Amino acid sequence: MIVEPAVLLAFIPAALALNLTPGADMMFCLGQGLRSGPRAALAADAGIALGCMVHVLIAGAGLGAVVSRAPVVFDVIRWLGVLYLLWLAYVALTSGPVRESTQGAATHAFRDGLIVNLGNPKVILFVLAFLPQFVDPARPVLSQFLLLGTIISLGGLIVNGIVGLSAGGIGHRLARSPKANRWLGRISATIFVALAARLAFLQRS
Repeated sequence: MIVEPAVLLAFIPAALALNLTPGADMMFCLGQGLRSGPRAALAADAGIALGCMVHVLIAGAGLGAVVSRAPVVFDVIRWLGVLYLLWLAYVALTSGPVRESTQGAATHAFRDGLIVNLGNPKVILFVLAFLPQFVDPARPVLSQFLLLGTIISLGGLIVNGIVGLSAGGIGHRLARSPKANRWLGRISATIFVALAARLAFLQRS
């Protein structure tokens, strides 16, 4: 086996606990669900999960160590993520909720989830700090990273998907009211600004 069963028994509960802890990914899916409905929330969730796997691949291939040692690379990725989140906040304020029935809304949500996740260099550092605790250096390291990363991504996909669906159902009902529409846009924008601020003040340690 790629990873020993005993290691998986220790890893899965730890990964689930991390998935259940409210964080940037969960809040992003919440904001997408409120603004654009359940379909867009699930699309954003899928984009985030794909972004997480990209981070795992980069870390497993050894490139993540470059980010951890190079402040300039870390900061460039971080500030690009901040700017993109602020742009999403502006769009939420100016365009209002988008009906989840449109294919474009889901496509944009998937793209946004992917970009926001990739724009958070802290994910790579987290992967470098967390996954090696469960990796056997005597076995193929990249294969172990990918398996463990898949478990984390699937857990996040389920948990964040539930949050997004719940928020999407509420947002869909409220979207029928013009006044509620404006407030949904403001709430989504506030979430995106809060995530941007969190990323802006992020430290590498």
